[in-house]
Amino acid sequence: MVPRRKSKVQPPRPACPLTTCMSFIGGAWTPNIIWYLREGPRRFSELKNDIGKVSAKVLTTRLKKMEADGVLLRNEVPTSPPTVEYSLTPLGARLIPAIESIVEVGHELKSRRK
Repeated sequence: MVPRRKSKVQPPRPACPLTTCMSFIGGAWTPNIIWYLREGPRRFSELKNDIGKVSAKVLTTRLKKMEADGVLLRNEVPTSPPTVEYSLTPLGARLIPAIESIVEVGHELKSRRK
């Protein structure tokens, strides 16, 4: 039997910033929402149509969570009927390069699997 080697790398602490950020990005549909908001504000129905497979309930829950985390702004537009637009905050915009990098790696992984 081969002896196990002890890791020389310290495990991340429970409140590690990397764990916090990865947990956030790993939330249901979060990367997709950031992806579609990177070009500017979108209405709920537009986001739902952009993403496609997400249910209205899940999208609503995710948008509220992202707003509470300070990543999204919810802007009620005084039209008839009233509409709501979502946009990224400066903090949310800082996630765009990470999401774009993940997409690039995803394309490379996908091409290698063919």
